[in-house]
Amino acid sequence: MRPKGKPINWSSDIAYAVGLITTDGNLSSDKRHMCLVSNDLQLIETFKKCLNINNKISKKYSAYTKEYSSYVVQFGNVILYQWLLKIGLMPNKSKIIGPLKIPDKYFFHFLRGHLDGDGNISRYMDSAFPKSERLYLRFYCASIKHLEWLKAKINKLENVNGYIQAKHKEYELVYAKKDSLKLLKKIYPNNNIPCLLRKRKIVESFL
Repeated sequence: MRPKGKPINWSSDIAYAVGLITTDGNLSSDKRHMCLVSNDLQLIETFKKCLNINNKISKKYSAYTKEYSSYVVQFGNVILYQWLLKIGLMPNKSKIIGPLKIPDKYFFHFLRGHLDGDGNISRYMDSAFPKSERLYLRFYCASIKHLEWLKAKINKLENVNGYIQAKHKEYELVYAKKDSLKLLKKIYPNNNIPCLLRKRKIVESFL
């Protein structure tokens, strides 16, 4: 990340961090501070490296586990905050976020952050066909507008078609095995990229 007083320029690390902020991040209403929350300490540490910040990581109470099992890093940067607003992010974004201004060159780095922040990779053997293995990629969001944009952008860049379905309090964009394999090669182009290691390990044999 550029120093606080200089403009933000796109890079693979910045794009990945934007994907994480889009899913698990929050922009404060004070127009200065941002934070990222995750149950994965490794993800928070990777996020800090991408943005070149050294702010303290704290424990956070999780309503799901009823324990202080989550991690959070909060930091202030007016230049970055304003830049995030310009590309389409905002405070209290969960249900209102729409399309984002992500350059095609960095889109799949952003998508990897999106997947690591609030996505899912599932891999299992088909009970009906014992020698057949299932693979699905899922991206979640409470705003259907955002997932419709994500689906259209992925289709434009890689010519794969997922489908969107409603869940309990959100929507999910789903890709089955054939399309997931095409996306995984773009999401994980090499070993020297920031990512959530536990998710990457699920699909290492495919890569």
